[in-house]
Amino acid sequence: MKKILLVLAALVIWQHWGRVEPLLGLGPAPAVARHGQVILYGTAWCGYCAKTRAFLAERGIPYLDLDIEASAEARRGYEALGGNGVPLVDVKGTLVRGYNPDAILAAY
Repeated sequence: MKKILLVLAALVIWQHWGRVEPLLGLGPAPAVARHGQVILYGTAWCGYCAKTRAFLAERGIPYLDLDIEASAEARRGYEALGGNGVPLVDVKGTLVRGYNPDAILAAY
């Protein structure tokens, strides 16, 4: 009987792994900028985020755009970096807070 209950419990956990994984802290690691990579943490409604996206596009700087309201993984990465306001740009490990084109170019 114990074996049957154990198998059933394992099956339930497997079926609901997407809900169990965050509770156990086993989700994927937050995105971290690697050499040459730029990550923009922002939101869809933020005007300064839009200006930062336009700036990066105009300069031809490739970047990963993460919406902290639409993605739990993005939110975890943002919070791991001490996020306090958007946009937050991670340029090769250097954090640029707010819309600051000069700081982005200097870090890039």
